[in-house]
Amino acid sequence: MKSVRLGIIGLGMGGVHARYLLDGKVNRCELTAVCDMDPNRLAKYNNLRTFRDAGEMFNSGTIDAVLIATPHYSHTTLGISALKKGLHVLVEKPISVHKADCEKLLEAHRGKKQVFAAMFNLRCTSIYKKIRHLVTSGELGEIRRVNWIITNWFRTEAYYASGGWRATWGGEGGGVLLNQCPHNLDLFQWMFGMPDRVRGFCQFGRYHKIEVEDDVTAYFEYKDGKTGVFVASTGEAPGTNRLEVTGEKGRLVFENNKILFTRNEAPMTEFSRTTDQGFAMPPVWEVAIPVPADTGAGHQELTQNFVDAILDGAPLVAPAKDGMRSVELANAILLSTFENKTIDLPMNSAQYERHLKRLIAASKFKKKEVKPAVNDLSKSFNK
Repeated sequence: MKSVRLGIIGLGMGGVHARYLLDGKVNRCELTAVCDMDPNRLAKYNNLRTFRDAGEMFNSGTIDAVLIATPHYSHTTLGISALKKGLHVLVEKPISVHKADCEKLLEAHRGKKQVFAAMFNLRCTSIYKKIRHLVTSGELGEIRRVNWIITNWFRTEAYYASGGWRATWGGEGGGVLLNQCPHNLDLFQWMFGMPDRVRGFCQFGRYHKIEVEDDVTAYFEYKDGKTGVFVASTGEAPGTNRLEVTGEKGRLVFENNKILFTRNEAPMTEFSRTTDQGFAMPPVWEVAIPVPADTGAGHQELTQNFVDAILDGAPLVAPAKDGMRSVELANAILLSTFENKTIDLPMNSAQYERHLKRLIAASKFKKKEVKPAVNDLSKSFNK
């Protein structure tokens, strides 16, 4: 195979991917087919093979790989079907709504020759790659505390009213944790690892006429003693994106697309144990960490990596199995809220699934009106 014939299912978010593929920005990849239930969306792609049914596209012989960009619940069923057909699969976040479905989806993956990746494009962002390097290289020393306030995911009532499935337990399976924050939860565990215990505090419909969570505060505990706090909301404007990491060798702050490292001349615990001064502080250096400018091409970079993995065996930037971690964190935060207790990880996937099924069965939430909103998807890409 000299190039990859790719199909896209779901032309909402999938339309974003289609644009850069049709512009030839992914080498050795040809967009050959698209699938969507809406004929108006398909009409824009009359030069490609178009399908209303995903199964027909899988059986058409026109694609080697598929990018799934549909509403969340269908990621599992479509992903399993595509994997069983022997197709390579790239799935948008989250890979599934809950951990039990993630487990079913991952079980359908046939092995190393079949490439299965997740669209965690923020792993390609210069800022987060640099922060991860500083953490994993030991430049910050042993990490003690992480705080991430990520509340600049503001969404309007028009956004939530634009789809009957949005922000419902039955249609989306959650709110800010399942829609906006899979990227941030993925980055959190990618940079700092999975916590061992989670305590979540979610508020449901605090800012919007929805039944799912739109305001979240979570506390993470690790066996090595470090702690983390994660705060997210779709109801705060202008909102904040501030990541603060405290290590033995100093404090790193990421805000306004800048990284500032306040570096201790001596590790803080060592200084504390050796100084004879009761109110002394270790001297510091203020270091502005240079970061290459981002091109804003994270989606196409991730897709290029997917293609390179198929054709050359390149290591995946975001293997699909990693996608279960962000889902598990989101589920654990919600489960902790439901049960008003701390949740140990790995969590019991069946326990969360039972809660979710009860919420769906008991839901009496009805949207008064569903109408299209003016949605510029480029504005939703939170860096």
